[in-house]
Amino acid sequence: MTEIQSPLPGTFYQKPSPEEPPFKSEGDAVTLGDVIGLVEVMKTFIQVQAEADGIFVKYVAEDASPIMAGDVLAEMK
Repeated sequence: MTEIQSPLPGTFYQKPSPEEPPFKSEGDAVTLGDVIGLVEVMKTFIQVQAEADGIFVKYVAEDASPIMAGDVLAEMK
């Protein structure tokens, strides 16, 4: 299992906007560089990208939840 960790503290979002579906769902293919979420820091949104190819398993961090640098946001295999 590969963990995708937050690069910085802030608020984690699984979706590009509240009206849209999450970036990834269970079983989706993930390619190096795919965006899996966003971290908001002081009204700036930073993309969280996959660092390897694989299959998306699940989000660990809840949508719109506060996170710290190094927190696990999602898992893939």
